[in-house]
Amino acid sequence: MCGIIGIVGKTPVTDRLIESLKRLEYRGYDSAGVAVQTDGVVDRRRAQGKIKALEAVLDASPLRSQVGIGHTRWATHGAPSERNAHPHTSGRVTLVHNGIIENFAELKAELQKEGRVFESDTDTEVVAALIDHYLDKGQAPLAAFKMALDRLTGAYALAVLIEGRDNFIMGARKGSPLVVGTGEGEMFLGSDALAVGPFTSKVTYLEEGDYVAIDHDGAEIFDVNGMPVERPMKVVSAAAALVEKGNYRHFMEKEIHDQPEGVQRTVSAYIDPITSRTAVPGGIDFAAIERIQIVACGTSYIAGMVGKYLIEQLADLPVDVEIASEFRYRSPALRPGSLAIAMSQSGETADTLAALRLCKSRGMRTAAVVNAQESTMAREVDVVWPIHCGPEIGVASTKAFTAQVTVLTAIAVAAAAARGRIDTAEEERLVKVMLEAPRLVSEAIGMEDAVRAVAVDIAKARDVLYLGRGTMSALALEGALKLKEISYIHAEGYAAGELKHGPIALVDEDTPIIILAPYDSYYEKSASNMSEVMARGGQVVFITDPEGARHAPAGAKVVMTAPASDPLIAPLIMSAPIQLLAYHVAVLKGADVDQPRNLAKSVTVE
Repeated sequence: MCGIIGIVGKTPVTDRLIESLKRLEYRGYDSAGVAVQTDGVVDRRRAQGKIKALEAVLDASPLRSQVGIGHTRWATHGAPSERNAHPHTSGRVTLVHNGIIENFAELKAELQKEGRVFESDTDTEVVAALIDHYLDKGQAPLAAFKMALDRLTGAYALAVLIEGRDNFIMGARKGSPLVVGTGEGEMFLGSDALAVGPFTSKVTYLEEGDYVAIDHDGAEIFDVNGMPVERPMKVVSAAAALVEKGNYRHFMEKEIHDQPEGVQRTVSAYIDPITSRTAVPGGIDFAAIERIQIVACGTSYIAGMVGKYLIEQLADLPVDVEIASEFRYRSPALRPGSLAIAMSQSGETADTLAALRLCKSRGMRTAAVVNAQESTMAREVDVVWPIHCGPEIGVASTKAFTAQVTVLTAIAVAAAAARGRIDTAEEERLVKVMLEAPRLVSEAIGMEDAVRAVAVDIAKARDVLYLGRGTMSALALEGALKLKEISYIHAEGYAAGELKHGPIALVDEDTPIIILAPYDSYYEKSASNMSEVMARGGQVVFITDPEGARHAPAGAKVVMTAPASDPLIAPLIMSAPIQLLAYHVAVLKGADVDQPRNLAKSVTVE
């Protein structure tokens, strides 16, 4: 997750670019850079490290201009270095980028055949080269930009300067946020309201697939089909920008939509896309570990359940997952050869912290999967595995859950490689699968209209059942928990194979049954469970993927189709519809979505 700022101003912009980048440094601090344009000529300065390193470069070699872009980087493709720092230039195009371009290697090879030479290891430089390629074909800047966007697979936010085109910046977003700020004869682009907050209170949030051109006269916004559109403008105070919901009604809704970028940042921290290998920090020798013990509460516990399936399947490494509040009271059998992993968004959860300390007292190595890197939990463990999802305001966890699952997915692949359960080719394939996750999560969020329609009927129910197999059984638990937390509807999640061992007694025409069933090795069994439910009058909401929809038994009340994905990342993709369903049901019921009754964001007492 990187930070972007762009300014078409009336006064010199370099100091303002730096001011904005400092506000965005939480989004990345591996390197930083700015580029400005004067009389059609673009000049740039870049530095490895934090923004103070860039300031030193600018002190030695100043830039003065009224138009410029800036970037603070969290490294994805290419190690942190000046040559990999943004902005990147190719021909007449200079740009900054937040995101992951999945098909950069194919595009790079295509452009190299035409004689293009690349200076960095990044995917971003390929975007600049592609736009310049279309400019060379005689296309106008906006047309060349759109043609390049149509070739990109992945998630991105972009801000682009074109040499020779003064007072003009283009921007686009897909899976990563980008806002337009409107000033007095000045215009701005930024990663969020915080980026443009010092300069204007008037903010327009671009929608998925939008692209934009700004100049002194304002902004022209186009949708994904290239049609001019109007997007509403909001007035956001500088203070509110710190915790701004954007166009969303609730923080939970915003945080659901933040997940493509959150997953992107987490993936980037745990894999090396250049070598297509995992890069899990901390020096844990997974080959020497006899067993993993995960302790957690609530949603973190369910994330741990997903991790158990993946780690045991890929790495053949035994994993126990326990609710922390029970763990230390049952005299668990603990051995020094095991690794204890504590999972907590806040890193302060009292029960989890106590369970962690018990493991540590028994001589176990300890690790923490946390969002708050300065938390008590993070300070007390041997290894910290941050989830990097950014602040989560809504009490019901969404983006922290998917970020936790992303970390455990990377650990599963790394452990499998270390233990010789997969070869290098399979590790490379699985890493490439993980790189697809941000885009596919974004596409899954695109199911929102279908989910909203289903929510109307679910909101009338008194009880709801969620069913799934494999990792989907854990997601069934998560779906039920989310619905209970924020809509106050009684819901239960079950492994679908347990249906006939009791829960089927609850099935009637008034109880919606939500079945999570991507087309995987469990699919036929899940479809069989669906038929059992329908034979007893159950009203089935079947959440699957395109292949699963083609094979679905007739009779489901609703079939919702998520994007097709490899089983490795299916839990990430299928999370979006169950989160959105809980959210829209709660909204229909008039519940306080962000602060549900009786719940707190961090449980710091037993």
